[in-house]
Order: sequence, then C-alpha cells, then structure tokens
Amino acid sequence: MRSLTALFAALIVTACASTGATLGSGVGDRQLEHPPWYAGRPATEDMRIARFQIAYQRGASQATIFDPGNEPESPVATLLREMNLFVDSLFGTPALPAPGGSGMVAPNVYFGCERDGTDDCVERGDSVLGRQGTTMRLAVERPSGSWIARNATLLDSTNASHTLIIMLEVGQYWPRQSGLRGSKSVELGAGHTVPLPWLTSLETPVSVLQLTGALVNRDGKAVRIGAEGLVAQQTPLVASALGAQRLIADEDVERALSLRHSDRPGQPLVWRAAICQLLNELAGKRCG
Repeated sequence: MRSLTALFAALIVTACASTGATLGSGVGDRQLEHPPWYAGRPATEDMRIARFQIAYQRGASQATIFDPGNEPESPVATLLREMNLFVDSLFGTPALPAPGGSGMVAPNVYFGCERDGTDDCVERGDSVLGRQGTTMRLAVERPSGSWIARNATLLDSTNASHTLIIMLEVGQYWPRQSGLRGSKSVELGAGHTVPLPWLTSLETPVSVLQLTGALVNRDGKAVRIGAEGLVAQQTPLVASALGAQRLIADEDVERALSLRHSDRPGQPLVWRAAICQLLNELAGKRCG
C-alpha cells in the first residue's frame, strides 16, 4: 500500500511539473479583478535581456479554426511585421528567432477567463453582477525540456541572462457593468477601457486581440508575466442578448493596425502603446 501511495504521489508531481503545467513555472497563478494585468517581480538593472521576435499563437484560448489565420500578407502577418520593426527600432538590433522544432514548446502565458475542463469559461463569480468580484486568470505554463536547453544555448551565445517573449493571440475577457444606467465596458489594460453596447450580455465573454509576455530565465522559469488587450470584438446587440459571441476576425486585426488612443497625448497607436507598456513592465525598457 505504501509503495502504491508513493507511486501515485510521484505520478502527480511528475504530471504537475511537465510541459504545460503551471506548478513550478516561476510565477504562480493570479486571479486579477482589474488591470494592470501583471504578476511576478520586475526586471533588475543587472539582468541582461535577449528578446525573441513577436510571434502569433493561434488557438491560445479556443479552437484554432476560430482564430484569424496568419498566412503571408494576412492582417495578422502585417501586424506582426509592423510590431517587430517597431521593437527592433527601439533596441537598435534585430530580435533573435524563437527556438523552434519538433517537440519544442515555449513558455505559454495565459490571460483571460478561468476555464473548465472543456476549455469553456467558468461562470463568473460576481457578488453584484458585472460590478465587482469578477476576476480573470493570469498564469504561465512550463516549456519543454528541449526548449529550455535551446534557450540556454541562445542566452550563452548572446551573453544574456533572461529571455523576453511576446505573443500576439486572442483571449476571452469578461465585460463589466458600471453606473446607475448599467453601462457595459471591458478593461483591456491600465487606462484602457472600451465601451460595449448596452445590451451586451454579462454572461458571455468578449473576444479580445491581445499581447501576452514573459521574462524567462535560463532554467525556463518565468520571472514576470503580463498581458495587454488591443481590440475587443463587439457582438451585435440582438446576438449578445441571446448569449452569442462574435469572434475576432481579419477585419478586427486590420482595425488594430490603425487604431489610436484618442484620449492620450500624441494619440499613439494602440498596439504601440501596448508594446511599450509590456516592455516597461517586463523588461524595464521605456519607449522614447
């Protein structure tokens, strides 16, 4: 009986420490009610940070077929190209190509609604529906051993101690309600809240084009993780009232290419502001 118990415990530990598990990933899961959407300890001046090109993770929060494609000249490919050129200009050097190959799994930052065993959002836990008590999950899954080894080699070749990873993907955010009228909105990041139609259902998550990021050490453990939303999909009034959800599509990605913060000095592009926030929060790098 003792042997069986020990074996069962060992299997649990092994499973939790395997690729895709959040236990031992470096930053514990967080349930956050309001932005900023970050967890972990900030970068320090003695960290030498290498960075990988921003990449697209299709199927991060739902089946792959529901996310926009990233074929050459697609809106996703165009946005990635613009983002990488912008970051390269900030650092003055090109980014490293991310480790890739059979069996290699990079650290995966998840941000959005808490999900159940079927990958659906669990029921929201508002104490007063849509006004307070609704949280979203920020977590990072462990990479594969082959990715860790390849990452360590790249760090050694660049004399760096940490890797910065930023991904473009689709997430699922909970809408919120405020005011006497019950106005609906979704919080995409600190100082970045967008309104939603009044009839938007509070029981259905909103699809959001977002950036997630992680600062990772040579052992594959995350030091700090975070997310910034770019564009929220607005479901038509009648459909939303019936609990249906409209998904992020190519036209939403196209909109993200030129969308600006009209309420900020200089009206910066939303995606540029999001990248600058990620770079500052994760790597201590300020834009401009």
